[in-house]
Amino acid sequence: MRRTHPLLSTWAWLTYAFLYLPILVLIVFSFNDSKFGATWQGFTTKWYSVLFARSDVREAVTNTLLVAVSSTLVATVLGTLIGFGLWRYSLRWRTPLTFLLVMPIVIPDVVMGVMLLMFYALVRGGMELTGWTFENGFWTVMLAHVTFQISYVSLTVRSRLAGYGQDLMEAAADLGANTWQGFRQVILPLALPGVLSGALLAFTLSLDDFVVTYFTSGSGFKTLPVLIYTSVKKGVTPDINALSALLVLATVLLLVAGNALTRPRRVEK
Repeated sequence: MRRTHPLLSTWAWLTYAFLYLPILVLIVFSFNDSKFGATWQGFTTKWYSVLFARSDVREAVTNTLLVAVSSTLVATVLGTLIGFGLWRYSLRWRTPLTFLLVMPIVIPDVVMGVMLLMFYALVRGGMELTGWTFENGFWTVMLAHVTFQISYVSLTVRSRLAGYGQDLMEAAADLGANTWQGFRQVILPLALPGVLSGALLAFTLSLDDFVVTYFTSGSGFKTLPVLIYTSVKKGVTPDINALSALLVLATVLLLVAGNALTRPRRVEK
């Protein structure tokens, strides 16, 4: 068995420390009794009470959950159907479609946010010619999140089904099932771990997204990441540390749940 070189191990630990020590410091200082958070003055949990007493935080939490839940539901349904189609059918345009699905994952968030902002401005200009108009808010943010969530869900479902052959649908057809019945009663139960893990991943991405939300939300609609950004510009306070710590905790729990769903089960003989 080959052992890892000590220099590589040291470099790996330094990298992990660089990535995760700031998060640990933020979580620790969310319990700091000091109002300014610069020096440690004792342990307290009052900042979490102060946090939930703020009306803007409650509104931002509501907006964040509404966007995350609604966009996840839409992206999960559409992404599951797309993933099933990519696995089931050998179509001429399958490669270009896969390329389009990968694009929202690899392009920078800033580019995607600017593109969506310009698209909404173009649509708003066209609607004004007909007497209709709209403002950026819940619907623009929700649709923007769906655009990148679909990619993660569809690719996760497709990778889950990649290990199964087309004989499953053929066997279902021999038993009298049509395409929809075969999908619902045979394929969907097999793909369910991939569907759930993709949905949790999409929910997590929506929960933490800032750049795309910032470009598409407008001035009257704020989610938690946007609220944190606008609050930090005025100065970092312990209640903002507490809010960030809760976001980190929610993200970790969702990722652990998604990993547990995709972990293969051990079959007992």
